[in-house]
Amino acid sequence: MLPHRRQWLGWLTAAGIGTPVFQRALSQLANAQDKITAEMVAQAQWISGTQLSAEEQEAIVGLIDNDRRQMQLVRAIEMGPDLPPAIHFQTLAAASPTLETPPPRRQARLTDEQSLPRPAQSDDLAFLPLTELSQLIHSRQITATELTQLYLERLKMYDPILKCVVNLTEELAMTQATQADRELAANHYRGPLHGIPWGAKDLMAVRGYPTTWGIPDAREQKFDYNATVYERLTQVGAILVAKTSLGAIAMGDQWFGGMTRNPWNPKQGSSGSSAGSASAAAAGLLGFAIGSETLGSIVSPSTRCGATGLRPTFGRVSRSGCMPLSWSMDKIGPLARSVEDCALIFDAIHGADGRDPTAIDRPFQWPVAVDWRSFRVGRVRKENETADEDVWQAVADLGCQVVDVTLPADYPLRAMTSAINVEGAASFEVPLKAGKTEGWNTWTQIFQAAQYLTAVDYIQLMRLRRKLMLDYEKSIQGIDVLVNGGDLIHTNLTGHPSVVFPFRLRNRNEIDQPQPVIVTGHLFDEARLLAFGQALQQRAPAWLKRPPIASWLEKFNAGELEIE
Repeated sequence: MLPHRRQWLGWLTAAGIGTPVFQRALSQLANAQDKITAEMVAQAQWISGTQLSAEEQEAIVGLIDNDRRQMQLVRAIEMGPDLPPAIHFQTLAAASPTLETPPPRRQARLTDEQSLPRPAQSDDLAFLPLTELSQLIHSRQITATELTQLYLERLKMYDPILKCVVNLTEELAMTQATQADRELAANHYRGPLHGIPWGAKDLMAVRGYPTTWGIPDAREQKFDYNATVYERLTQVGAILVAKTSLGAIAMGDQWFGGMTRNPWNPKQGSSGSSAGSASAAAAGLLGFAIGSETLGSIVSPSTRCGATGLRPTFGRVSRSGCMPLSWSMDKIGPLARSVEDCALIFDAIHGADGRDPTAIDRPFQWPVAVDWRSFRVGRVRKENETADEDVWQAVADLGCQVVDVTLPADYPLRAMTSAINVEGAASFEVPLKAGKTEGWNTWTQIFQAAQYLTAVDYIQLMRLRRKLMLDYEKSIQGIDVLVNGGDLIHTNLTGHPSVVFPFRLRNRNEIDQPQPVIVTGHLFDEARLLAFGQALQQRAPAWLKRPPIASWLEKFNAGELEIE
């Protein structure tokens, strides 16, 4: 059903759109009397190259009409011919798509190295941050083999309730763990990630293992190559223990194995689409995980599950060997238990590889020294000024300057995310046209409808996106980071990095739930973003709290917990 005028007005107002330009666009929308019909879809099938049944035509009429109306909002923005789209052609990439380039120098180290005792209880060990696990490995208080076996046992124990694992990589993990221990015995230490078990979101290719993308038709899909991120983590001694679940084709937390669950409350989904990575990291089932984000897929499940996640600047980490949903928006990043964990992982995976033409080299240093007295923290004024009082008190305790910020509001942000639908429809055109769309959530209809957007629509979208990129960067010019700016859509369109971590616990209906802080940084400024995140996290002990997953499992096994 199409929204009527009041619904559209409410949606636009909620999105912060109230300028004269948008009022004109809204008037155009409200006054448009023509509607797309199933007959029109049938007549236009020759344009999209699709053959849909009468039922399918009827099912996507509303989506196509909505897309058309969204494009009217985009085209209402005046853009001169000197504004190029947010894409560019690269002759080097076209001529040499497999050109190898040396990776950047990896030199991250722990902020505070100290002698730590090994915890007596296995649960205490399992929930340690990577920084502490690393020191226990390096000091030989635990072997990589022991740690790998611990996490494999926990994955097997808790997966029935969390549904966070698509496939274990047990044989590979034990082989890698044995090698890691052998190297340590020979005093060959590869760095902070040496011997640390991790999980890969199951859109990342690992030779010899299925890469399912969360859909039934790809259950047995295997590739004869590895993703760059997997190779880089292997080079620094990390141990792959599992392919973690993702919502079907990176949408939500529903995949062919069911719904991935939140370890704080398994009655609730973990959000998505890095559903299994966030759930497993928060539940202490592995040392860290890798996820991806196109429009919230690291930030959202980290928020829900209480994990710490980093969405890097677009182009910082190669997507080579990873499922493409949106070539212009997909980003790869870590999920772990602490901000410093994310810094150490990021150091291992960032940089160009000669395979992904968008991946570039930029310096990254960890740790980095920052004078907090001259550090400027951006704040977007909101109606409920009391919601984040404890966050701003922590910022004040650091000695930072707080600066009010106004983010760009003159943009139809939701309309601009249609670029994902168009690029995804192109990426999945072959199975879409073959009708192999079982378990795709709502992607089937979305991709079918996207076939009817024009090339001009897409270029106008990307031109407007470039305008947003310039305006967003201008709006944060006078600050170093932005805290809780409500800019998730902005930053996924512009490519700015964000880090998210739990700041407090809030009890609702006798269930604790993590409440997050989201910090946004400047392009390619991950070092200072993470340094601030680490300093703020140290003033918020919620990240040290554990979800009561053992008690939830006990209820589940006793049949006292009703979940699908």
